[in-house]
Amino acid sequence: MDALRVQYANLELVENQQLHKTEGLSSTAALVVRRGLPFKFTVVFNRPYRPNRDALILRVELDRLYNDIPITYSKDSSQSQWAAYFQQSSLDSGKTSVCVNCPANAPVGVYQLQLLLMSSAGPYSFKVGQFALLCNPWCPADSVYVPDESQREEYVRNDFGLLYQGTAKNINFRPWSFDQYERGILDICMMMLQVSNEHKANWRSDYLSRADPVYISRVISAMINSSDDCGVLLGNWSEDYTGGVHPSEWSGSGEILRQWAQTRFSPVKYGQCWVFAGVMCTVMRVLGIPTRVVTNYDSAHDTNGNLVIEEFYTETGEKLPRGQDSIWNFHVWVECWMKRADLGGSFDGWQVLDPTPQERSGGMYRCGPAPVKAIRERRMGMPFDIPFIYAEVNADVRVCIVRQGQVLSYSTDTGRVGSLICTKSIGSNRPQDITSTYKYGKGSTPAVATSSRSAEGLSVMLTLLKAPVMGGSISFSVTVTNKENTPKTVREHVNAQAKSYNHTPSDAFWEAHNTIQLAPNESKVLQHQISYSRYAGLGDGQLVNLAAVVMDVATQESILASEEFNLSSPVINIRIADEVSIVAQRQQVAMVTFSNSFSEPVSGVLTVVGAGLLDDKVLFNVALQPGESMEIPVNFTPKLAGVKMLHASLKLNDSAAVIRGFRTITVQSA
Repeated sequence: MDALRVQYANLELVENQQLHKTEGLSSTAALVVRRGLPFKFTVVFNRPYRPNRDALILRVELDRLYNDIPITYSKDSSQSQWAAYFQQSSLDSGKTSVCVNCPANAPVGVYQLQLLLMSSAGPYSFKVGQFALLCNPWCPADSVYVPDESQREEYVRNDFGLLYQGTAKNINFRPWSFDQYERGILDICMMMLQVSNEHKANWRSDYLSRADPVYISRVISAMINSSDDCGVLLGNWSEDYTGGVHPSEWSGSGEILRQWAQTRFSPVKYGQCWVFAGVMCTVMRVLGIPTRVVTNYDSAHDTNGNLVIEEFYTETGEKLPRGQDSIWNFHVWVECWMKRADLGGSFDGWQVLDPTPQERSGGMYRCGPAPVKAIRERRMGMPFDIPFIYAEVNADVRVCIVRQGQVLSYSTDTGRVGSLICTKSIGSNRPQDITSTYKYGKGSTPAVATSSRSAEGLSVMLTLLKAPVMGGSISFSVTVTNKENTPKTVREHVNAQAKSYNHTPSDAFWEAHNTIQLAPNESKVLQHQISYSRYAGLGDGQLVNLAAVVMDVATQESILASEEFNLSSPVINIRIADEVSIVAQRQQVAMVTFSNSFSEPVSGVLTVVGAGLLDDKVLFNVALQPGESMEIPVNFTPKLAGVKMLHASLKLNDSAAVIRGFRTITVQSA
C-alpha cells in the first residue's frame, strides 16, 4: 500500500470566519479565528486513512513553542486544552474535515498548522497553513467574555466611533475610523506584540503571558506611545508640529498604523490624548478585547499626590502659568472589558487604560489596567495606577487671586474635576454619561455655562448668554451683588484668554474694566460682547478662558468667577439620496454640502474618508464667499454589510479651525 500523503488542504476561510465573527479581518495568516471555539480544515489524502496503520498528529506552532495533538474520532474535548478530531466517522474516500478546538485561554498570536504522519514509510509533514488567534468575547470561558450581543457589536466589531472633546457644557464630537477591517491592520497589531520590550526581553514568557488580556493590554498601553520603546506615536503638545502631522488632522487609526509599519516601527509624528486612545481602541478591538474610548472632562494631573490642583489669577483676571499641577479641559483614554482573576474576581469588568505618556508604571510610560470599580471605591493599593487615575477624576481645585506673589483670596471647588465622564452610546451617536461608574453621587450632565462665587460682602456671577458659535460674537454678563447694608464702589476686571485643552492660557486677547456704584443690597448686571475679529486666530479645538474679578475699593476684597468654554463650529452635511437601498459592492453617491456662515471668504481642503466605503481619502479644494454654498458629489462603494461612517473635514487656509461632519450608513448584503 502507498505511503499516506496529503494532496491538498483547505482552511475553509468563509465558513470559519463567519462562525468566529471575523469576517472582514484580513491577514497574511489567511485564517482568523477566536479562541474557545472550534474551527475546521479539509484534507485530501492520496488514499483512505487507516488508523491501525497511519498515526496522524496535528502540530500547532507559535513560533518556537508547539503542541502536538493526536487527531482522534472523539468529539469530547475541553475548552481548556488543544484537541483535534475527524468530523466524519469513515475516511474511506480519502477526504476528510478535521476540527480543531482552541483553548479559551490560548495565547493570542499567529500560529502555524502542520500535519505530522508517522508510518512504516517514515515520518512525513505537511504545512496546512497559518491562522491568527484572537480573544473571544462570545465565549463564556474566555476572560474577555461579554454576555450582551449589542455590547460585543459596539465594542469589538464596530469600526467607527465618536471621540468627545470641547467642554462638559458644550461637547464637541470628532469622528474617528478605527479601521480594523482595512488591509494589513491585523498583521500590524500582531507585529506590535512582537516588537514590544517584553517580547525582546523574554520571547517565551511573552508568548505564554498573551493568554491574559491584563498582560496584553499593559503591553499595548506602552506600545501606543514611543516614549521608551519603538512605539507607534510620538506625543507633541508644543504647538510646533514641523516634520509631522498636527494631531487634529488625523481622522483614523489605519493611516497611523500603516505609516508606523512601513517606516520599520519609527514613531509617527504627532499624537495627543485622543489620537493615542483612538489607535489603542483599534488594536484592542482587533485582538478581540472589548474596548471603548472615554472622555474625562476637567481632568486633573496631580503631580504631588495631594489631590489639590492650584490655579492662580492676577487681580485683573488673567490666569497665570504657575504650578506643576494642571487641569486639562478634557482627557481621553480607553476602557477594556476583562476579568481580573489577579484581584479575586470582584473587580471584573471595565478597566481604564491610558496610552498617553504621562507617568511611568512598572518602569514604562503606560497606565492601567485599573478597574473602574476600584477607582470609585478608592482602592488605592490595587494594580494598576489607581491613585493617578483617581486624582484625574476627583481632585479639588483651589483658585487663588494674587498680587506680587501674595495670595489676596482663594476659593475651593470640589466638583469641577471629573465633572463629566462619557463614551459613545451603544448603537447611537449620542454621548453616554458614565460618571457614576467612577464617582459616587455623580452622573448628570452640567447645565448652562454659569460660574458664581460669593464672599462676605460681595458676590459675582458670570453667565454666557448664548452658546458661542465660531464666527459670531461671544455674549456674556457679569452680575455683581452688594450683600451688605452700606453702599460700595466696585471695580470690575474682565479678561479673555485663548488656551489649548491641556495648557495654561496665553496672553489676553480681550479685556474690559469698569467702576460701578452699588447701593446697599443692590445687584447690577453688566453686559459684554467679544466680536469675532478679536478671537479669529483661535486654533482648532482651542478654548476661551473668561474670568471676571470684582474688587471692593474700600476693603480691597476681591472675588473671581471664571468659565472655560469652546466655540461650536459650523457643520458639514452629508446627504445620500436613496439611503435605504445601499448595498455592498454597489457604487453609491453622497452629496457633501457646506454653507459659509462666516462674514469673510474661506478657502481650504475638504477631506472625505470612510472605512469600508472608500479605498483612500478623497481631497477637494474649496473656496467660498460669505453666504456661498458648496455641493460636492463623492462616489463610494461599500465593501461589507453593516453600519459604516462617512465623514468629512474642511481645513481652512487662513485659520486653524477645522469644520467637520459625518453620516452613519447602513449597508445591506448584496
